[in-house]
Amino acid sequence: MTGLDAAIHSAPREGASRAAVLAASVACGVIVANLYYCQPLVDLIARDLAIEPTVASAVVALTQVGYAIGLIAIAPLVDLFESRRLLTVTLGVAVVALGLAAAAPTGAAFLAASLLVGVSSVAAQMLLPLVAGMEPEATRGRVVGTIMSGLLFGILLARPVAGVVADAFGWRAMFGLSAVLMAVTAVALRAVIPSRRPAGGVGYFAFVGSMLGLLKAYPTLRRRALYQAAMFAAFSIFWTASPMQLASVHGWSHSMIGLFALAGAAGALIAPVAGRWADAGHTRAGTLIAIACAVAGFAGAALDGSLGGGALGIAALLFGAVVVDMGVQANMIFGQRAIYALDPAARGRLNGLYVAILFLGGAVGSALTSPVFAHFGWVGAAVVGAGLPALALVAAAFEQGEE
Repeated sequence: MTGLDAAIHSAPREGASRAAVLAASVACGVIVANLYYCQPLVDLIARDLAIEPTVASAVVALTQVGYAIGLIAIAPLVDLFESRRLLTVTLGVAVVALGLAAAAPTGAAFLAASLLVGVSSVAAQMLLPLVAGMEPEATRGRVVGTIMSGLLFGILLARPVAGVVADAFGWRAMFGLSAVLMAVTAVALRAVIPSRRPAGGVGYFAFVGSMLGLLKAYPTLRRRALYQAAMFAAFSIFWTASPMQLASVHGWSHSMIGLFALAGAAGALIAPVAGRWADAGHTRAGTLIAIACAVAGFAGAALDGSLGGGALGIAALLFGAVVVDMGVQANMIFGQRAIYALDPAARGRLNGLYVAILFLGGAVGSALTSPVFAHFGWVGAAVVGAGLPALALVAAAFEQGEE
């Protein structure tokens, strides 16, 4: 029995406390926001640190790569070490990484700090399986949906907050402020998250190595991870390219671009609904609808390229922001609900694999955005953004043996 397994089976059968669920939801939001502050600030950071425009999106991509690395190499430690201490140490690393990003003198230094910010942000994915594992199977989808609502609001609010702070105080202030938030979060979590002591007996390398066996053993994990990787690549393309479009074509400031991202927050409202749908057994239908939403959102948003700006173009982008985000977030819930049911003894590793693969998809999407936008504009980015979930939709429609 692994440490996470022990934590799951020793949890109270009545489920996670309301305080633990609320704390996990808020904490996941402020932690994961660290991955997204740079998205609306890419051009500012690149200009200030002399990063070439064609590789500017590497600022976003490296943070996502760091997150994927952390999910494979760091997140499994929750099954080997006492949970509160591990969360405190991980958030301490985040404080240091964000401080280095705020003070970075060169592009290379900032990129290195961004990688470390990504690695340390896996604290959010340590929290999610720990708290979800306390909940009975019948209501676990609702708890996952509640925690994911906080996480997704953090993702979506990160951009407007970053834009406003950067316009008022400069982009470095955003990373300094986040370092303070991470310190506060570490203290708060120690007060409300129960201590989970692993049973021990399994070495780190053997434990991490077992993740490959899980990937081979569970087709549902492979399918779900690939679907969400395509969706998250599309998500990253939209939220990396749309600030470029709003700045270059519509002439918006960073504060205005940040406020535009609030439209995507409407999509986060779907998370609890998706959780209840998953609990009711509607995973397959919900998956098809969610993926189709991402395709439709990009199709609508692409109209901004042909409308040549103006109010109609902004309306098209707003439509895309809401519908793409709804699809991505709902599909995330369906996927996590499905993989948590596969093996209670391996939820931490299953979740780590799932999220690592989807963030690698996001990193690919982010890396593609700058060159595609530079050569083909917004319409080109929208075509690529729609094409990836379209492939996932075809695969999901024809798959056999859906959970």
